[in-house]
Amino acid sequence: MNRRVVVTGAGIISPLGDSPQAVFSSICEGRSALGDVTLFSTDLMDGAQAGEIKDFLPQPYLGKKNFRPLDRTGRLTAAAVQMTLDNSGWTVEMREENLVGLILGTMFGGLHTIAEFDRLGLTAGPKFVKPLDFANTVINAASGQTAIWHTLRGVNSTISTGGSASLQALAYGMDLIRSGRSDVLVSGGTDELCFESMYGFYRAGMLAGSISGQSACSTPFDIQRNGFATSEGAAFTLLEDHQFAVDRGVSTQAEILGYGSGYDYSQGKDENIAVKARAQAIQVALDDARLTADQIDIVSASANGSKLNDRYEAMALLRCIDLENVPVMAVKSSLGDSLGASGAMQVVLLIEAMKQSLSPGIQTMSKADPDFSMLENNIQNRPVEIRYALANAVSADGNCCAVVLKNISDE
Repeated sequence: MNRRVVVTGAGIISPLGDSPQAVFSSICEGRSALGDVTLFSTDLMDGAQAGEIKDFLPQPYLGKKNFRPLDRTGRLTAAAVQMTLDNSGWTVEMREENLVGLILGTMFGGLHTIAEFDRLGLTAGPKFVKPLDFANTVINAASGQTAIWHTLRGVNSTISTGGSASLQALAYGMDLIRSGRSDVLVSGGTDELCFESMYGFYRAGMLAGSISGQSACSTPFDIQRNGFATSEGAAFTLLEDHQFAVDRGVSTQAEILGYGSGYDYSQGKDENIAVKARAQAIQVALDDARLTADQIDIVSASANGSKLNDRYEAMALLRCIDLENVPVMAVKSSLGDSLGASGAMQVVLLIEAMKQSLSPGIQTMSKADPDFSMLENNIQNRPVEIRYALANAVSADGNCCAVVLKNISDE
């Protein structure tokens, strides 16, 4: 089998809003998600800023229920999946009659819960740990809890491949539907903002401004960039077999045409290997979609302000795409890097760009790196008619993924 895979719904929760339209509008207006953190102290990180979903509560999305079994990652996941199901018209009654799956991509899962559980067990003793926290100390806790919460009885998988996790979750979901092993599933990603991950990135020198004497610049492709700003969020799409969607009379938002993966086994230490892996993912995705590079109308880049990762991605894109004439989105310039959720956020916002025929600008860019100066064409919002689009996700650990989408909203 090689069935068509379409998107019939989407949901997103981010520091810039909780709908694709709201988040997209905020990015086009040049708003930034970055600010002071209230969830925990950043004193050990020189007061570094991040993208925090302020005062997040699950009740507006999920009603008044018992949320004790769900940690922050689980609550964000359950809420965003609920929005996705609502957006695509999948009622509880329909989910009871059909096998709907869930593929979740995440970098760390409920890392704060894991750390707190271990910390309490080591300092106070095993008798004093919270039993409810134990269930959330595995990487697939959020996907399992959410499946139970929403009666998702189909395949349930968690993909943990760093910053490319949710885009590879989308690719895996595409494979399941293409091959006939599933008719419908929810695919996306979640990562929470927590002290443990942010402090780890800071100590590794990966956050913008974490090197002494530098002022923070996390603008993708900017000549002054010196690291990324961490963020949080959840984003999901509802994937269906095209004929299945037609039979139930639902409108489609986009079609997933193909994907490609690559792995930089030098993990950024060798430029040739790094660029080759990223270019391979892009070219394989184009081949899988049976398209040529000149048919791509817009690119959603994974760039987050990292000195080398942005450079390698730009060089890979230049090998495959005419960046002089093709608009490039880099939504992490506004949202920050939501880690494993980033790829899914890019796809949800790319579909919104298709609907509005608009590419949001990288408005915080002052001057692009001279090696890819043509990207300065993307500082301002750019109108563009989009038929085919490419989304790219790259992780510092070497994982690379690219996905090609088609605009079929007018079919």
